[in-house]
Amino acid sequence: MVVRSVKRFAGETPIGRKRRARKMAKVLAETHPDAHIELDFTTPLELAVATILSAQTTDVRVNQVTPTLFKRYVTAADYAAADRTELETLLRPTGFFRAKTDSLMKLGQVLVEKHDGVLPSKLDELVKLPGIGRKTANVILGNAFGVPGITVDTHFRRLTNRFGWVHEEDPVKIEFQVADLIEKRDWTMLSHRVIFHGRRVCHARKPACGACTLAAMCPSYGTGPTEAAAAAKLLKGPRARELAAAAGVDPDLVPAAAVTAPEAP
Repeated sequence: MVVRSVKRFAGETPIGRKRRARKMAKVLAETHPDAHIELDFTTPLELAVATILSAQTTDVRVNQVTPTLFKRYVTAADYAAADRTELETLLRPTGFFRAKTDSLMKLGQVLVEKHDGVLPSKLDELVKLPGIGRKTANVILGNAFGVPGITVDTHFRRLTNRFGWVHEEDPVKIEFQVADLIEKRDWTMLSHRVIFHGRRVCHARKPACGACTLAAMCPSYGTGPTEAAAAAKLLKGPRARELAAAAGVDPDLVPAAAVTAPEAP
């Protein structure tokens, strides 16, 4: 079956790849109806701060820190005038807390000085802000402002290469190439769905190929176990058994530990 999959996509045309990518995107939407941003926020500024803090740590850890942080620091001016020692203490659990403190204080200062304390809603303005790169800017645009954006994290880079949508490691090039395949209106949610699939099914070391809803359309099928029982054991997260059933695999093959196992960060 691996050989057939490789041969099927070896001579794929650009139009064929676009059609396959869109079909896969549709299946991902059906597979992960619960996909969403996992950082807690209520304002664009809060999301910007949370996203900066999420570097080199988990969303779960960030969400443990931000309730106290957001209560203490509400506006850009609050971050600009922050006491460094106090802010570092609050951010310590997220790791790299000194650098993150520096980024948040500088972000607050720039917002106050150049944007009247308001986070801008345009990509070219966001990427000029301290601590905000293109990936962070797309997260903010898509989830706080409703502007479609593609977020290329480690999961997205790995999976889009496995899917054969791209053959590229550079995040910006991946973003533009995927944008050419998928309709703009779907960019933000596609990012969440691909990330969820990477955490729950298509793991870095051993993907659950035999329990994947994308198996028939994926040129990398066979990278991980294709036998149902072995693949089912690799599924992770609260919907592991639902994911197995969606792939035509007996959900009883999914061990209880897989359902409660933490998803990959």
